[in-house]
Amino acid sequence: VHDLAIGPYQGKETGETALFRSVQASLKEGDIVLGDRCFCTFFGIAGLNQKGVDILFRMHQRRIFDFRRGHVLGVEDHLTTWTKPARPDWMDEATYEAMPETIQVRELRIKVGQSGYRDQSLVLVTTLLDPVLYPKKKVGELYLKRWHVELDLRSIKCVLQMEVLRCKTHDMVVKEIWVHLLAYNLIRGVIVKAASAHGKEPRNVSFKGALQTMTAFLPAWREADPSERKRLMKVMLEAIAAHEVGDRPGRSEPRVLKRRPKPQKLMTEPRETTRNRLQAKVLR
Repeated sequence: VHDLAIGPYQGKETGETALFRSVQASLKEGDIVLGDRCFCTFFGIAGLNQKGVDILFRMHQRRIFDFRRGHVLGVEDHLTTWTKPARPDWMDEATYEAMPETIQVRELRIKVGQSGYRDQSLVLVTTLLDPVLYPKKKVGELYLKRWHVELDLRSIKCVLQMEVLRCKTHDMVVKEIWVHLLAYNLIRGVIVKAASAHGKEPRNVSFKGALQTMTAFLPAWREADPSERKRLMKVMLEAIAAHEVGDRPGRSEPRVLKRRPKPQKLMTEPRETTRNRLQAKVLR
């Protein structure tokens, strides 16, 4: 995780696109941004283009496309020009005037061909325009790696238990989030070290397995002499590399919850208020 945007849970300028604009300063020329269809807007693409950042987004569901028009590069693969729309409410006049009148993008359709995906074909938009440098197949493979973002969020929220934030003040909530991300980056760094030492891809090493292994080695680290730590590190990295993610081609899992919530009512007030109210009933 390189950067983070935190905002209120509701209200104006709290959506994904607004929060993304607040972290664009951390992007540098030559980067490629992968994103879902909500990011596929004229101003989002044009703003990143001005920074020298390329994009690869899924086509927005409200945009009309026609592969018979524009400069055809191949089957369902062409270059086309988008025209600047009217100024949105969130953009000031000066920024709007600085935007180009048109942008050239590449639109292409890829076949997923893998069970478990809801959509078996996807229409993508990218600024990687050269079909020789960026073949259609490679562009499609790159976009499918966007799913790693969802898996990483699952690791942070579920494996590292950041699903429920326990702090009460704004400053402490921000600190709690950053501590979780710091722990995530440290674990990922150890995974990279373990994978490179044993000739494996870091993405093929289990994040949860790495965390469990590091936790199991903690007592040994506390008691080890400085002269033993090099050997202990070697043994730990070997154990982490042994936890590989299973190769499960064509895996299909239902999007449902297996565990049912308990029938108790939800708490909609502070616990102390609820406790005092229950105690008042007892005293009566």
